[in-house]
Amino acid sequence: MTVAPPSNGSTADAGDAPAALPLERLRYVTVEGCIGVGKTTLTHLLSRHLSGHTVLEVVEENPFLPEFYRDKVAHAFKTQMFFLLSRFKQQEALVQADLFSRTLVSDYLFDKDRIFAELTLNASELSLYEQIFRALSSKVRSPDLVVYLHAPMEVILERIERRGRSFEKDIDRGYLEALVEAYGRFFRTFDAAPVLTIDTADLNFPENERDLDVVLRTLSSFPNERARRHLVTGERDQRQPSLV
Repeated sequence: MTVAPPSNGSTADAGDAPAALPLERLRYVTVEGCIGVGKTTLTHLLSRHLSGHTVLEVVEENPFLPEFYRDKVAHAFKTQMFFLLSRFKQQEALVQADLFSRTLVSDYLFDKDRIFAELTLNASELSLYEQIFRALSSKVRSPDLVVYLHAPMEVILERIERRGRSFEKDIDRGYLEALVEAYGRFFRTFDAAPVLTIDTADLNFPENERDLDVVLRTLSSFPNERARRHLVTGERDQRQPSLV
């Protein structure tokens, strides 16, 4: 498990600092989205501004991932089970260490494991997976907020190529397109926590402080009792009706 301690705060000039965020409402925040959309980058930035601990998924430790990208049918089940059990073990460790008593920002949502399972497993594998997932998920804490990132396919492909992970070099575009669609379907009906959807097509958090400030200012008032879904884009900021 990768858990980084809280940082000393933003490096931005005092005059540019965003309004103080209501930490009591956001003890556990998860950042989600397709491979290469920028989850970990935003996780680090939010953790810094929330003075929180960073929890990162350890993707590289899955020994079956390179084989999966070369032959999804043959290696899907063992790859997915490794991820499911690894994610559960990490969540269990957070509870045992009492880390939920402080602010946590994570680059994954435990429930998203089902997105990949439904996309890659056959019917019999999925049936067995669902039994195990239900048993484990009942013991996992839901976040106070999910930040769901979306980006155009060309942006995702460019980011994957730029970060240069060896086990991702065999990912095909068709799989990524199916994954983006699966993420969209999942978060259209997800209601276990408030969801802040961010279209990152025109937002560059690492290089533009103003883009990050748009998100931070949104968090100063969202989520709230009246709204559990919200959309932020580079051009406008739209509130969506609650699905619950």
